[in-house]
Amino acid sequence: MTNIPETGRTPRVQIRLVVIQILVLSLLGTLGGRLWYLQIREGAEYAKKASGNHVQQVVQPAVRGSILDARGVPLADNETRLVVSASRTDLLKQKDDGKAVLTKLAGVLGMDPEDVMLKVRLCDAKTPQPCWNGSPYQPIPITDEATPKQALQIRERSEDFPGITAEPEAVRRYPAPGKSNTAQVLGYLSPVTDDEIQAAQDTDSPYLRSDQVGRSGLEREYDKELRGKAGVTRYEVDNLGRVIGQAEADPAQPGANLVTSIDARVQRIAEYELNEAMKTARQTWDRVTGEKYKADSGAVVVMEAKTGRIVAMASNPTYDPNAWVGGISAKDYAKLTGKGSNYPLLNRAIQGQSAPGSTFKVISTAAAVEAGYPFDGRYPCTSSYSVGGQVFKNFESENFGPISLGRALEVSCDTVFYGLAHKEWQRDGGIRPKKDPNDYFFKAAHQFGLGKETGIDLPNEVTGRVPDRQWKQRYWQANKDAWCKQGKKDGTYVEKIAYENCLEGNRMRAGDEINYSIGQGDTLVTPIQMATVYAAISNGGTLYDPTIGKAVISADGKTVTEIKPKSHGKLPITAKTRDQMDEALAGVATRGTAAWRFAQVGWPQDKIPMHAKTGTAEVYGKQTTSWFATYTKDYAIVMTISQGGTGSGASGPAVRNIYDALYGVTDNGSIDRSKALLPSPQKGLPKVKTDGTIASPKVAKDPAKEARAYQEGATAPDEQQPGATTASPAANRDTRRRRKTPRRGSRRKLT
Repeated sequence: MTNIPETGRTPRVQIRLVVIQILVLSLLGTLGGRLWYLQIREGAEYAKKASGNHVQQVVQPAVRGSILDARGVPLADNETRLVVSASRTDLLKQKDDGKAVLTKLAGVLGMDPEDVMLKVRLCDAKTPQPCWNGSPYQPIPITDEATPKQALQIRERSEDFPGITAEPEAVRRYPAPGKSNTAQVLGYLSPVTDDEIQAAQDTDSPYLRSDQVGRSGLEREYDKELRGKAGVTRYEVDNLGRVIGQAEADPAQPGANLVTSIDARVQRIAEYELNEAMKTARQTWDRVTGEKYKADSGAVVVMEAKTGRIVAMASNPTYDPNAWVGGISAKDYAKLTGKGSNYPLLNRAIQGQSAPGSTFKVISTAAAVEAGYPFDGRYPCTSSYSVGGQVFKNFESENFGPISLGRALEVSCDTVFYGLAHKEWQRDGGIRPKKDPNDYFFKAAHQFGLGKETGIDLPNEVTGRVPDRQWKQRYWQANKDAWCKQGKKDGTYVEKIAYENCLEGNRMRAGDEINYSIGQGDTLVTPIQMATVYAAISNGGTLYDPTIGKAVISADGKTVTEIKPKSHGKLPITAKTRDQMDEALAGVATRGTAAWRFAQVGWPQDKIPMHAKTGTAEVYGKQTTSWFATYTKDYAIVMTISQGGTGSGASGPAVRNIYDALYGVTDNGSIDRSKALLPSPQKGLPKVKTDGTIASPKVAKDPAKEARAYQEGATAPDEQQPGATTASPAANRDTRRRRKTPRRGSRRKLT
């Protein structure tokens, strides 16, 4: 007998079979559910994707829009060049990762093989420039300056150059019309990165791998408008990749043109005068340090007073933005970013911060009036002011006796403001302030727009600094440990300061407010902030957002979007105080610290009223910084030169020369309107024709030389068509015209 059932299955085997049946049925159910999901619920979507498997896309890059000056002269446009590119994907398929091919290519192009190889490596956190920061699947440009002979050699011997192409392409160009460089304002382009492609894929302006994007300046700020939309043609292909038909095509849409308020002629003169002023300063002896002034950097802003529009903005040192076109070389990148470069990529008009010196006194004057001190009151202008054993001297220890606030602005009397600031410090409770101190001097600075961005349409603007009580507390908390470690009660000057800051660096001391009242101490401003302030005084009190973009015009000229001026506030002064300050600042140009640059050397004050304020800022461990802030009814011009000397001494002549060019003024004070570049701000917009061409006027080869020739009575240089590539303004080494300084019996105050 046997215990095996008739079925031949034991209970254990039967259980196993049941489990297997359940698993099989579960898998079949899952598979069926998945098939239902793919074929029925999501069938249409996957059918659409499947149809794309036999479709290949060909991308046609959009032509980037031009950046124009106010009259339509191209500051940035495009030109067709022969571009040699390398496919990194194809190079990596070779045994040596393409090194032999790149070496051979370098020989044809006359380039260093190492420079070529550096251009095709990918950028990451450990790889310094130059490198490729775009998509690794996009052709990497090696050069955009290939000759037809070189391109033909590469194309005819394609078997020797696998992965290498030589094609005509539209390439960005910065033509520098009339030698107006405009580098920091325009910015530059570089390839889009994978991260940027991912971030923008669901927006209304997605990137393609072939796109170049703006990295600084207007190229970045208006990138979306300038870039346009690339065209895509889709071809149906068989399983062997052969084209069997065209599916559809989206034509490329060229980018719009950006019209700016920049005038290329005024821009060139501003750049030239700033550069010449710095060169002259470097030949001037500094009696304090016993060496010549370094004049290591500077900036100038020319602004329309009634709108905030920027007519010219120059920063020095500068660079040629064409260096970035087609990929920057290792040598050029080191020049722009190395320790000895002095960082020319910085736009010092919006990113350069320094103490404003006496140009700040218009704010202190407004604060004093708000605090209850009459503008026409009498305040002692002594040679020095003492507080607790510390002596604060007036500039060159001058003593003017009791004077009004207006006269204090004219002669730039420090001790008047020392006394007013000290009294307010005492009224607020001194070293142990009352619960809600008035802080008129600090509040006025914030109300004038300092300590925050002006809102200019350029990226990376800095805020400057108003060293009020809140800032001092934050700064002390961040630096207390370092000060306490470094400080010594009887050490060096720096060690003593650190010791004092360790103990009470969060307290507003009398000396802090006294120094602050004349734009010294921890106060920091930018040239664009001071230009905005002085333009507001000119126009009656409106603080405008500075703007460079004036209008966006479509490639066919049919759509025009104007960029209207915007205000971010009003000056905290009455109309009466504004008029009194206006009269005092005119006095600076006629009988005060700037008179020897204007009234006494032929400025037509009766026809073009000039207003000015000089400033000489002292910085520990450095030479003085020159500031010169001015305005007429039309324009505000502010110039600063780091380690350049006094305000009227270093910056004064350059600012005067810019005004001469704007209004057509000669040394003897006569005005020739036919020689005036821009006697009133540009009103209209340039005309963009339906075929994309732009009606723009001719530009002199060098407006700065033309202005010099007019002043000297020589024949003006020939003119050139706009857009011709010219040398950098830094290359100009012409001798600047010297304005004769009148002899004076009394000593001149150079603040």
